[in-house]
Amino acid sequence: MCHLCDAAAVVGGAPGFISFAAPAADRPVRRAAATNLEQAHGAAAAAMPEGVGVAGRRTLIKGGVILSMDDAVGNHASGDVLIEGARIVAVAPSIDAPDAAVIDASGHVVIPGFIDTHHHQFETALRGYLADGILINDGRPESANNYYESILQKLSMVYRPQDVFINELFGGIAQIDAGVTGVMDVSQIHHSPEHSDAAVAGLVAAGRRAVFGYFEGWGEKSKYPGDAKRIRDEHFSSSDGLLSMFMGGEIYLPGYEEAWRVGRELGLPIALHVVGTFGMQPTFDALAAAGQFGPDCFFIHMTGMSEVGWKAAADAGAHVSIAAPIEMHMRHGAPPIQTVLDLGMSASLSSDVECTMTADMFTQMRGVLTLQRMLANDLALQGKDYPKLMGVVDALRLATLGGAKGLKIDRRTGSLTPGKDADIVLLDATALNVAPLNHAAGAVVTLMDRSNVATVLCAGVIRKWRGGLVGHDIRKLRGELEASRDYVFAAAGIEKDLFRA
Repeated sequence: MCHLCDAAAVVGGAPGFISFAAPAADRPVRRAAATNLEQAHGAAAAAMPEGVGVAGRRTLIKGGVILSMDDAVGNHASGDVLIEGARIVAVAPSIDAPDAAVIDASGHVVIPGFIDTHHHQFETALRGYLADGILINDGRPESANNYYESILQKLSMVYRPQDVFINELFGGIAQIDAGVTGVMDVSQIHHSPEHSDAAVAGLVAAGRRAVFGYFEGWGEKSKYPGDAKRIRDEHFSSSDGLLSMFMGGEIYLPGYEEAWRVGRELGLPIALHVVGTFGMQPTFDALAAAGQFGPDCFFIHMTGMSEVGWKAAADAGAHVSIAAPIEMHMRHGAPPIQTVLDLGMSASLSSDVECTMTADMFTQMRGVLTLQRMLANDLALQGKDYPKLMGVVDALRLATLGGAKGLKIDRRTGSLTPGKDADIVLLDATALNVAPLNHAAGAVVTLMDRSNVATVLCAGVIRKWRGGLVGHDIRKLRGELEASRDYVFAAAGIEKDLFRA
């Protein structure tokens, strides 16, 4: 591991990174609110049972509504989950474990952690900046500020390693707050080996499960894709940790063939954006015809592709990650949820870019559920044959076990299965926006939001407890993120305007 990856040193600022002080001119009301929040987090942390997640220590999550996502385990209106160290050892209606620390789950729905299979975490400081933006410039005045030119070709170009680190870390812990215990970070920010190491350090520091997506960078110091072997050997030599690695192989970039070759030589799955907006269909079809697809292929979006390309992807056992709200919002093309369902493909959900929309899985589940049902219901209203309506359990499965399968980590996570790691979320079903509970999966998918995420465990370790994040100085990190944002905007020559049209 590089010195940047010592997670124990990261909370106070990793060695070699600039530590930005929190703004000194906080208003009194803001300062009081922050103090109250910190006190609440401190009180919650103080009440945590000791030793949870430590090897040999047993923990009993007791009396919750269990949605296991494992047909063999089943669901329980009132059930227990027994954990030993990092692993789940039993799930049952009632478990006797007098030596275990107890987490009272009464009034909560207990689920496996959400898994976001495509999130550009390096853009955390750009949240909301491109709220009205589309993917590429279509020549209209309102599209002058677009994703490809403004984010990728301007703002991302000026990131320093320390900007990458704080964006990765803050984005990761923000998703823990929303119950997302696993992610594929699509980090198109590899301008140098130092940028790559900073991205890994940020993922480690967040303390959750992550797939490091090694995508492209820009500039003379970029070593992509040739630095893949060093990154793998230094950071991902063991398969037992929380982090693993995918190889980015974007077919809209010149020389993508080398990225695919390197990835497969290293035994890494190949991930890429597949978007008709960029004119990728001919290249995609050519790869299909050449037999280049396999179960190691991870296709993001899959919009605008031909029937030939779809059939080849399905036959090869490729996975599809759908980011329905972003795809509809930013003109990627119609989210292909029905095609995925019709072909019986392995699929998952992803948040994509926070510069345009929030990175929680409640938004993604509702987005894909209502889209599929809208399309099917419209056919029904026209008197035409229509496909089976997606159900809430289907959406929840896409956001949990589906994501684990796509990221090749389903032997470790994605369901509440004995033997798997304890990536577990407790959702408050007594809250004003949910009570009374009448349908467990329905409440999770159609009623809840991040405010219902009460407690989060990643590999048995408590990362959020009774509404408070654990192990991070949020106020300090927020100050560092704001300082990073200010630097990035200034370096890119972009004036901040909170009220632009």
